[in-house]
Amino acid sequence: MTAPSTDRPRLRVGMVGYAFMGVAHSHAWRTAPRFFDLPLEVDMAVVAGRHEAPLRAAAARLGWRETTTDWRTLVARDDVDLVDICTPGDTHEEIALAALAAGKHVLCEKPLANSVAQAEAMAAAAAAAPGQVAMVGFTYRRVPAIQLARTLVAEGRIGQVRHVRAQYLQDWIADPSVPLSWRLDKQKAGSGSLGDIGAHVVDLAQFITGEQVTGVSAILETFVHERPVADEFTGLSGSSSSSGATGPVTVDDAAIFLARMSGGGLATFEATRFAYGRKNAIRLEINGSAGSLAFDFEDMNVLHYFDASDPAATAGFRRIVVTEPEHAYVAAWWPAGHGLGYEHAFTHQAVDLVRGIAAGEHPAPTFADGLQVQRVLDAVERSAAADSTWTPIATQEA
Repeated sequence: MTAPSTDRPRLRVGMVGYAFMGVAHSHAWRTAPRFFDLPLEVDMAVVAGRHEAPLRAAAARLGWRETTTDWRTLVARDDVDLVDICTPGDTHEEIALAALAAGKHVLCEKPLANSVAQAEAMAAAAAAAPGQVAMVGFTYRRVPAIQLARTLVAEGRIGQVRHVRAQYLQDWIADPSVPLSWRLDKQKAGSGSLGDIGAHVVDLAQFITGEQVTGVSAILETFVHERPVADEFTGLSGSSSSSGATGPVTVDDAAIFLARMSGGGLATFEATRFAYGRKNAIRLEINGSAGSLAFDFEDMNVLHYFDASDPAATAGFRRIVVTEPEHAYVAAWWPAGHGLGYEHAFTHQAVDLVRGIAAGEHPAPTFADGLQVQRVLDAVERSAAADSTWTPIATQEA
């Protein structure tokens, strides 16, 4: 694939990792300049991975010009302006710190790190590099219906927030015969459902309400403690790859916690990968003093809104199909009424990042935002370890 030809300055992207998130990010980098008017020309310069043959195949399929099996080489290249980190959580800190030290912009998948200490180091390094953008990939923020929900709350349409109910429900490991993967290894993933999907609903609840979680009381549970080790899987620390072997699950399968929001409201959070029939159900309901909002990602183009001032005889949730040109990002896509999908939020993330870099601005969520979510996850783990003791969220230092 040849480099693009344009009069606009280039943003030369290097991506580390090419699996699930790498595929989604690659689609976004390819698509963003074809639907949105961007101030910089996106150049998909190089992708890094550990194994050369599948890496080269992925690069050809996904649209990357070059490959390297050493991420350090990618970070050091003069022809890379931004490092996109799509790897397991145990690698985020090292790659991000190296990229920031090399003068690069950084996009890092969520959660930001595997611990508060790592996230603090990353946020501090980003703060010490004011000319560089460091963004964490809480991509669901950029679903148009979520953007509308945030706008309605900010405009006072539901009044003071009293209740937040946030769930992220999946079922992909509900079957005990599903084999181990890095996502079930605490050393690599940091946590299980809590960090993998719970982090998303923590971020969304805070993003929509404009408030922060201030304290939690939590339960973590692991339902299946041993799983088969797939023959091709060798990435789990301490496990064998021989046929018929099993290995330990060292993360939580489900997380449930009560919380209080900074505006005084109450919140409940649930994250599980054991909810049979729920494939990617991100469910949020926010009740305020003047109305309510409700959203489910499995019907992602719709937002439900209740206005408490409506006459009782006709009051009810209003179903808003969020596909009009007036809605965030939508004008760049299809005619009104033609829905968007999972991949579009990644494209919107790339658009906002490119525009922020060109304008010398720091699009949210920043590494500081990622650190704040990491503090919530840490408080959840500490609360669960102490029999659900109420645990305040540590204050983030400026």
